[in-house]
Amino acid sequence: MEKTIEDPPTSAVLLDHCHFSQVIFNSVEKFYIPGGDVTCRYTFTQNFIPRQKDWIGIFRVILIGLFQLLITPDNFLSLQVGWKTVREYYTFMWVTLPIDLNNKSAKQQEVQFKAYYLPKDDEYYQFCYVDQDGVVRGASIPFQFRPENEEDILVVTTQGEVEEIEQHNKELCKENQELKDSCVSLQKQNSDMQAELQKKQEELETLQSINKKLELKVKEQKDYWETELLQLKEQNQKMSSENEKMGIRVDQLQAQLSTQEKEMEKLVQGDQDKTEQLEHLKKENGHLFLSLTEQRKDQKKLEQTVEEMKQNETTAMKKQQELMDENFDLSRRLSEKKMIYNALQREKERLEGENDLLKRENSRLLSYMGLDFNSLPYQVPTSDEGGAGQNPGLVYGNPYSGIQESSSPSQLSIKKCPICKADDICDHTLEQQQMQALCLNCPICDKIFPATEKQIFEDHVFCHSL
Repeated sequence: MEKTIEDPPTSAVLLDHCHFSQVIFNSVEKFYIPGGDVTCRYTFTQNFIPRQKDWIGIFRVILIGLFQLLITPDNFLSLQVGWKTVREYYTFMWVTLPIDLNNKSAKQQEVQFKAYYLPKDDEYYQFCYVDQDGVVRGASIPFQFRPENEEDILVVTTQGEVEEIEQHNKELCKENQELKDSCVSLQKQNSDMQAELQKKQEELETLQSINKKLELKVKEQKDYWETELLQLKEQNQKMSSENEKMGIRVDQLQAQLSTQEKEMEKLVQGDQDKTEQLEHLKKENGHLFLSLTEQRKDQKKLEQTVEEMKQNETTAMKKQQELMDENFDLSRRLSEKKMIYNALQREKERLEGENDLLKRENSRLLSYMGLDFNSLPYQVPTSDEGGAGQNPGLVYGNPYSGIQESSSPSQLSIKKCPICKADDICDHTLEQQQMQALCLNCPICDKIFPATEKQIFEDHVFCHSL
């Protein structure tokens, strides 16, 4: 059962002790379309006073036989089963109290049931007004929740065909019952006619006995009743004519009786034909049910096959994703190697350019000193710092200072490191690698990034490939 936040007041009072005519429900439809809100309209009678905790509930009912077509608010108690106390409601709504009960418009009220809380089946239900003491004060006629024209719905599934056959069987049973009722009515009419015929025959026999008594009396009193004989004969003639008319009427009734007997035989034959058709439809229904069972088994097998294919597809997708991740990782590592290679290549080219520049500068300086560059075992590069210390105005130092130094063999034979200016050549490869590790150069646009911004550097390089 559908319930709201607060349960309504109920009681165990039986329906026999309730008053169903104090609240009248108006404009109750035979059926309501599912999926829509339902408006319940009702009217208070003159002597009824609503209270704050009154509520209107929807109760499920089960009608007995064909009496559901003739049900009214006055006789619904004797024709319904399904609920006995107000605790068996399906859903409910609180009643809104009118401001002025003396106003005529205040007697007519309404509440609206939301579609979400309404029943979803096609069973019969009814509105009931319950006061705060749990006593039913009014009830509506039964109704259903179903589409407007169920016959117009096209069902293409096997289950729908089975339901259609069941509906057709119900219609045949209903038509059979109507024929039986008609046959009972004809039999009753026939019995009535036979009773009337028997009555007429008894009257005829009575008249014949009276006639005989009169004839005996006439014979016995012929002399006394000579004057009245003519009157008796006339009366006898009249009775004879009436007798003839009664005989004609009897013949007509017998002919009508024979005609009705023939019609009754035709109805019985039609009933037998309908019964045979019903048996045939039941057999077809059994065959269709077996076919439906087989189709369901095939459907289950197909669903299992589809599930296995989905699992295989999921496994393949996972493997493909792993390969793509591995490929992406290898591509990224290859790009990093290429960037490192390009950076080392540019560093090599830059160092070669500086070396060529230094060689040309040394050759130029040695030409001033009159020495041959190839004859020296090692050429000491000119220090920018030293030159700047000697003469800040010269970029490459004093060109004539080399001549003075060349005169001292001890100074020419000293080997100095071109990076740290030590007295011997040092291996600064590790330091250069550490310096390169502290910064990242873009191999495309030569933009420099700190080593701590490696993700930004990779995103920058990846943008060039888009």
